[in-house]
Amino acid sequence: MTSPSPVVAAPAEVIRPRPSVLNRLKRTASRYKGVPIGGTLLLFLVIVALAAPVIATHDPQALNPSGRLQPPGGAYVFGTDNFGRDVFSRVVWGARLSLEIGFLVAVCTVIAGTVIGLAAGYFRRLDTVLMRIMDSMMAFPGIVLAIGLMAALGPSKYNVVLALTVVDTPRLARLVRSVVLTLREMQFVEAAVALGVSNLRIVGVHILPNCLSPIIVQGTFVFASAVLGEASLSFLGAGTPPYIPSWGNMLAEARGYLREAPWMMLFPGLALTLAVLALNLLGDGIRDLLDPRLRNL
Repeated sequence: MTSPSPVVAAPAEVIRPRPSVLNRLKRTASRYKGVPIGGTLLLFLVIVALAAPVIATHDPQALNPSGRLQPPGGAYVFGTDNFGRDVFSRVVWGARLSLEIGFLVAVCTVIAGTVIGLAAGYFRRLDTVLMRIMDSMMAFPGIVLAIGLMAALGPSKYNVVLALTVVDTPRLARLVRSVVLTLREMQFVEAAVALGVSNLRIVGVHILPNCLSPIIVQGTFVFASAVLGEASLSFLGAGTPPYIPSWGNMLAEARGYLREAPWMMLFPGLALTLAVLALNLLGDGIRDLLDPRLRNL
């Protein structure tokens, strides 16, 4: 009589500890370098903008005809412009204006574009009407439409926000609509409809959370586009009033002094480049981070 074979116990499953939040952030930063680099540059610009009253060494609007076109150095770190105003102080205060306008445009565009995209994508009867309106707005080049709106509204900071919001909203609305059209056919949405859930609850609870990733990514690009758009409008004389410190106004004033005072265009141009670069790096990094096809953490 053979003895029964001993029962071999299955090896215990090794439970790996869940990585800490700090370790996950380190791994994320090492893989998606655009997030820390762009975020650091943007944080630096935000600190400069918020601390403008402290950092600025002179009144950005104070005229000093006797000290006009002084080169960088001494009491004027970035030199002076054609009216004797301190370029450094105007660049610092221009950062506050540009980032404020860019942030307001991004927020307004995300709200308006999300509402229009959700309504057009989920409610079939509204789709044709809303999208034809968006298409008619996109038929105009963005800068031309913004200049036309500013000509009708007048030079003002908040009119610039309104004009740039009108320009950027159609693109975000079409993006949200395309995502909603896909989500509307998903089984979890069909199950909610079969259970008699109201349309507003379906849109707000089941569809909107699944649209947040592309909305956040597009919002960062809208931010960068708005900063550049404000500078373009001010450069063309259709943006903020000329007496307000703005990177676009500074670049416009520097056109006639490229040989005598190149620093008038150099420093606001570098500040504008740094802001747009930071926002684009941050947007690219967030896009890669939120893309499930690229994420393997």
